[in-house]
Amino acid sequence: MRTHEREITSPVDLCLPDGRLNPAAVGWTRRPLHRANLRGWGRTKRWEYWGIVTPGHVVGIVASSLDYAGLHGVYVLDRATGEEISEDAVVPLARGAVLPERSGAGTASVRGGGVAVEIVQRPDGTSLRALAPGVEVDLEIPLPEGHESLGVVVPWGPHRFQYTVKDVGRPVRGRLRLSSGEHEVREEDSFAVLDHGRGKWPYAITWNWAAGGGPGRAVQLGGKWTDGTGMTENALFVDGRLHKIGDELEWRYDRTDRLRPWRITGPRAEVEFHPFHERVARTELGVVGSETHQCFGHFTGRMRTDDGDWVDLDGLTGWAEETRNRW
Repeated sequence: MRTHEREITSPVDLCLPDGRLNPAAVGWTRRPLHRANLRGWGRTKRWEYWGIVTPGHVVGIVASSLDYAGLHGVYVLDRATGEEISEDAVVPLARGAVLPERSGAGTASVRGGGVAVEIVQRPDGTSLRALAPGVEVDLEIPLPEGHESLGVVVPWGPHRFQYTVKDVGRPVRGRLRLSSGEHEVREEDSFAVLDHGRGKWPYAITWNWAAGGGPGRAVQLGGKWTDGTGMTENALFVDGRLHKIGDELEWRYDRTDRLRPWRITGPRAEVEFHPFHERVARTELGVVGSETHQCFGHFTGRMRTDDGDWVDLDGLTGWAEETRNRW
């Protein structure tokens, strides 16, 4: 059941000295091993996205530098009422954005347009703090011993490539303060997901992404943007152990009604996703823009481990999304 993709087990630079993709960096990892030594201008993208799921709320925090601008944001969904808080900031030329070369090391910080985010990364975990009008997030995200994440380098060519770390099912604790009051985030019934991205992208791209967690299990699924590259970003996590899935999966969902069930299938994946809320986010800055439909919901179905055992996904909570970018 092992994937055909190459596993990288020692530290490696993402880029050659001239800024092109380092061929030795193409592969996948169980822990962050790449140094994103990106150089120059030209559709260079850097971001940190943390998603947090609690029984009462879903929180999304993004800090990014997209060359021409920094796009930073804080999002909160009240799961009981469906009420959304969404505060976004556009900072020209990403002034002041600090985004380290390595996932899991150093401090990422951004500020502007009423939004401030600080992410302090240590060997034993991450501190995440964010401020926006009506929202204050103060969280600790421990890194359990032996916990694995999925790192992947996706190569479109020597000058266009992306390094991503998807770290799913991390424990999280702390406080979420809203205008309506303060809410405790507890490790026993909450989890966090990291999307760390560094790369140089094509101008127009579409992706699918799904992530979900629950007791002892988590899933990470991607599509469209990796098609034809020889790499995928699909994985099942069981008790913190990564089972890499190298198949390109088939995504089926209704673009006229994204709240209908989604189906994500392949030889090792028979997954259904049942949304309870759709978030729509659009950004238009002239020749660049993005549109995201992110649905929050519950997973059912099953996925297969490296040993060939099927693992039940019923009860996992998370999201599935479609994003279209011109950037």
